Amino acid sequence: MSDSTASSSSSPIWLYSYIKLRFFNRIRRFLRSKSSNRKRNTTSSDPHHFDTSSLRPTKVMVKESSNDHEDGGLGLQRAVKKLHFGSWEEKELAAEEIGTLAKDDVKVRKLVGGLGVIPVLVSMAASEVVDRRRVAVFALVQLANGTYTNKALMVEAGIFSKLPKDINIHDEPTKHRFAELLMLLSSLANTPFPLPSSEIVPFLVSSLESDSSNVETKQSCLGALHNLSAMLDNAADLVSNGVVDTLLKLSSDKELSEKALATLGNLVVTLMGKKAVENSHLVPESLIEILTWDEKSKCQELSSYILMILAHQSSDQREKMAKSGIVPVLLEVALLGSSLAQKRALKLLQWFKDERQAKMGPHSGPQTARFAFGSPVNPQAAQQGKKMMKNLVKQSLHKNMEMITRRASASGDSSKIKALIISTSSKSLPY
Repeated sequence: MSDSTASSSSSPIWLYSYIKLRFFNRIRRFLRSKSSNRKRNTTSSDPHHFDTSSLRPTKVMVKESSNDHEDGGLGLQRAVKKLHFGSWEEKELAAEEIGTLAKDDVKVRKLVGGLGVIPVLVSMAASEVVDRRRVAVFALVQLANGTYTNKALMVEAGIFSKLPKDINIHDEPTKHRFAELLMLLSSLANTPFPLPSSEIVPFLVSSLESDSSNVETKQSCLGALHNLSAMLDNAADLVSNGVVDTLLKLSSDKELSEKALATLGNLVVTLMGKKAVENSHLVPESLIEILTWDEKSKCQELSSYILMILAHQSSDQREKMAKSGIVPVLLEVALLGSSLAQKRALKLLQWFKDERQAKMGPHSGPQTARFAFGSPVNPQAAQQGKKMMKNLVKQSLHKNMEMITRRASASGDSSKIKALIISTSSKSLPY
């Protein structure tokens, strides 16, 4: 009985000794690499040239810089030790110090990530103490920046299960840091590493719909959703959590519209995503409104892309768009938009033109008498019908151009548009 007790008491001591020895070895290698790099940078580029006047100050400078790195290494050593074995107050100070050191040095991030601090920080991120949770998330954000290994370690430590269920109980700085951390971790969606999107999406949607979230927090959440939507396998989780309606609402905000539309563009190519967008009461009016944002060319391009996907091989959607007044807006984009927006607007206009021509049969336009097969057509009647059709097309064109002129006059380009109208014939436009 005494032997088993002695062995159990000696086991933790051996484990702590092993962790300390491994830590000191890593710190020693880190300091040696920093010191050698500094010495190489201070040597002269010409090996045959020696400046005796600057030789001694260079040695002093190298010595001082190496002392600074040694002080930083000792500070990092103390912080890691306190994080593992200190009290809660010491852990909080250590987490803040680790985050500050990791913010400016990639090597520190990689070094600290291998010393077992990430599981401790993840457990602190779920604490009920506000300050403890805030410094832990701050340190995790700095350690996750630009390091794939640290991100994977955080996911394995269960960071997503530590996400708050009710975001309204958290202060805005903590909420923003959680959103920033999720944006960094969501980049793993583009890697073979498994990422449980079902645990992330509810927090992101709640943050986006919360009135207390600021613009920076919402932008970070949109960045995380965009990373997740890049993988088609995540579309089901995103759509089932109401992401489509949230994105459509945010797309009307000019500060958030670009990221929201980009995420919608990833979702609308899937069957579930396209159906959710089609069934929204905001479509197509909100997307057509975005086409009128002349100062937001990227938003126009993304909105026209989504409208193209909805209108493709769907007469019902094209009919809804036509009733919402999309044709005059597309004409304006085709004249004043960016090159990509112009191409997409012209493509949409061509679809509307083809559909209108398909509907125009013997029941539309000027009517002529029906002739039996093989009987000659009266040339005078055919010429008269063509003339009437040409007049109808010209009237429709001038009406649309007048609407474009009224909109463009607000931006000071009225004279250019009028000149373009005068010199443009009906043959140069697709509709």
